[in-house]
Amino acid sequence: MSFIPTPLNLPEYPFRITHKDTQYFIFDEIRKKHLVLTPEEWVRQHFIQFLIFVKKFPRSLIQIEGGLTLNKLQKRTDIVIFNNLGERVMVIECKAPAVKITQSVFDQAARYNSVHKTKWLVVTNGLRHCYAIIDHQSSQFAFIEELPDYQLL
Repeated sequence: MSFIPTPLNLPEYPFRITHKDTQYFIFDEIRKKHLVLTPEEWVRQHFIQFLIFVKKFPRSLIQIEGGLTLNKLQKRTDIVIFNNLGERVMVIECKAPAVKITQSVFDQAARYNSVHKTKWLVVTNGLRHCYAIIDHQSSQFAFIEELPDYQLL
């Protein structure tokens, strides 16, 4: 399977991409290992770099593919952001560029966040980014145009 990188609505970064046999791999700077380069991983790696270099998120507070249990099923959260106190503050769900960000996609991310209960929820396919701030006490959320820098969370 060959990978054709889709241009995303995110800055370009000098990724370390390797090719072995029929697969491409991308080096994950957070986990310090090569991962199979899928369209979703392409989006995730771009968004991580965007968080670090544009929004000034500390690398050490970014967790990738953290496990969670939802309705007795094991699921994985694409990206979870922590604050300096070790509390989860943001869940980010990454989709392949071909996956449209629909209500059902946003609802999936919201279900994951019902476990984490973070203040921020992000859903991205690399082309479109949806940022929501959540008030869990009133069960309400509001979409915002731009993700704030880490210091302003």
